[in-house]
Amino acid sequence: MSPRESSCQARSVEDNRVGTIRRQPSIRRFNYRREIQMLEPEGRVVMISGARRGLGRAIAERLLSSGYTISAGIRDTTRLPDHPRFFAYQYDATVPEDGERWVATTVERLGRIDAVINAAGISVRGRLLDHDESAFDAMWETNTKAPMRVIRAAWPYLAVSGEGRIVNLSSLSGKRVRNDNLAYAMSKFAIMALTHETRRLGWDLGIRATALCPGFVDTDMTANVTKLPRSQMSRPEDIASVVETVLRLSNSASIAEVLVNCRHEDML
Repeated sequence: MSPRESSCQARSVEDNRVGTIRRQPSIRRFNYRREIQMLEPEGRVVMISGARRGLGRAIAERLLSSGYTISAGIRDTTRLPDHPRFFAYQYDATVPEDGERWVATTVERLGRIDAVINAAGISVRGRLLDHDESAFDAMWETNTKAPMRVIRAAWPYLAVSGEGRIVNLSSLSGKRVRNDNLAYAMSKFAIMALTHETRRLGWDLGIRATALCPGFVDTDMTANVTKLPRSQMSRPEDIASVVETVLRLSNSASIAEVLVNCRHEDML
């Protein structure tokens, strides 16, 4: 075979090899990006305590604008949103029976309960060495026991929903102690325990619970805070958007705790 013939044969073999490779079916590339399935707000009824002002009001307005139906538990029923999907109930967190009454009235008026947001709360200074324990008692009643009572009363309806949601407004003070207001911190640490027991007990029923733990939020509750400019505090509207996200996540994407910082600090 001449050098020319040998060269042509080599090129022919190479062309065949390339052709074979090109004729092979393309490798299937798996797309791991799946469409996110979020719960739609239409038709879902959300109970919100403390919805007249501050963070509770911001959450109620955000959810209302997104399509949720709101049952607002508030002491003062004046100056509220005028909307066909907004229902107000005069609720007093210090009255043990009021949680059950609010739930019963919500079901009677709106037919169902899909979520509970415990946003009502107070902050009264109570220190370790204070002999007067009235601040401890007041915050235990309003910040801890009242949310527990509402959850207990709403439990059967959240279970029927199959995708029941509970958001408890805790605080970074429920994760660490950085000032002398022990009474407030104790009530918020207790909310963390309440949230985790709710998650444990309700998991097989489709009930998911989240503890929301913000730092300083620009509301009337932080009106006396001077160590941080209000412009640097978290905005209620931002916290409200976090709450909506938590409510819309599927049962398989539950978030136990959300820590929201307006300034850097080490968290464990």
